[in-house]
Amino acid sequence: MNKYLDLIRSIPDFPQKGIIFKDITPLIKDSNAFGSAVNDMTHPFLNDDIDIVVAVEARGYIFGAPMATRLNCGFVPVRKQGKLPYSTSSIEYSLEYGTETLEIHQDAILKGQKVLLVDDVLATGGTLKAAIQLVEKVGGDVEGIAVLIDLVQLHASDIFSPYKFFSLLDI
Repeated sequence: MNKYLDLIRSIPDFPQKGIIFKDITPLIKDSNAFGSAVNDMTHPFLNDDIDIVVAVEARGYIFGAPMATRLNCGFVPVRKQGKLPYSTSSIEYSLEYGTETLEIHQDAILKGQKVLLVDDVLATGGTLKAAIQLVEKVGGDVEGIAVLIDLVQLHASDIFSPYKFFSLLDI
């Protein structure tokens, strides 16, 4: 999996001082690496009968949508507050550098549907925890979580031990 590491750029002090931002744009502009990363992130879930892939705005969409097509299931976006046009459920949560509110359409997931949650980077886990709560609030069952990058020094993946968890890169 180290074939992807050279395609991840570290940007110090972005979006604020003390944060080292993991820039995935070199990876996604390389069509072979991008397609391979999507396939590798999807593979652990091919036999899990996933009904819906839920991805977190915005970079989670980059991986979540093609993963949904490979799993032959639907795709549901989780967005920042005020961006979805229909009735929503929302949750406020803390992240590394402030607070945020996420929303999902109330009718996006049917009760009992199996959900794969996708995001690009796992840092402290706040965003994914909020997304899990939203999925459960509208009736879905989180079956698994897939991320491109797990920032392992932050130990957030420990939070998700009740779920099938996959990260393509542990940095």
